[in-house]
Amino acid sequence: MAEESTVEQREVYFSGRVQGVGFRYTVRMIAGQFAVAGFVRNLPDGRVQLVAEGTADELGRFLDAINTEMGRNIKDTRQRTTSAAGDFAGFDIRF
Repeated sequence: MAEESTVEQREVYFSGRVQGVGFRYTVRMIAGQFAVAGFVRNLPDGRVQLVAEGTADELGRFLDAINTEMGRNIKDTRQRTTSAAGDFAGFDIRF
């Protein structure tokens, strides 16, 4: 039971047609519907990086919502899970 409420960090890299299509703004809007904190930003190589912290269940629902909304633009997703650092107070777009 305790594991379900453990806060973790997910670092996700999205590739495909994910820049210039409102991807970051959509992710920020979706983040407002979930108990997550972190950021999303464009990378010079054309990918989008998402770093988010929350419970495993909440992060899973958050990422599912992103895929539901923006999946047509996503060709590949790479994901890494680590312990949460607690560095984020909200969810932002970084430039």
